[in-house]
Amino acid sequence: MPWSDEFVLGIESIDTQHRWLVEATNRLYDQIESQQPDTKVVGEILEGLVDYTMNHFILEEDLFNRLGYPESEAHKREHDSFTNQAMKLLLDFDGGEPVTEDTMEFLKAWLIHHILRVDKAYVPFLKANGVV
Repeated sequence: MPWSDEFVLGIESIDTQHRWLVEATNRLYDQIESQQPDTKVVGEILEGLVDYTMNHFILEEDLFNRLGYPESEAHKREHDSFTNQAMKLLLDFDGGEPVTEDTMEFLKAWLIHHILRVDKAYVPFLKANGVV
């Protein structure tokens, strides 16, 4: 999933985090598509994705709370849903389940939907409140 300018929100800290998430997802894809995936590396990437995503969500939610974003609760529900699914993927992997192409499609689809639809919806509000 190549990084694209259409993912850019114009809020530097969030764009930097989104780029990292896309790159980590690509590293995971490269690993599981290789002839001999290294399960240790796959596990490290998955753990990193879960940790980084949670920290990214905390940043967004902190901005929402400080600025009074009116759609904060709905956005947080999206975050919570993804966090639960990502934790399940990590626990399944730790339990011996492989990371499949279906997993990769889920991650890709979620990132695209979340950045292009859900996150883009808050940009005007944040920018109107001085966040760049």
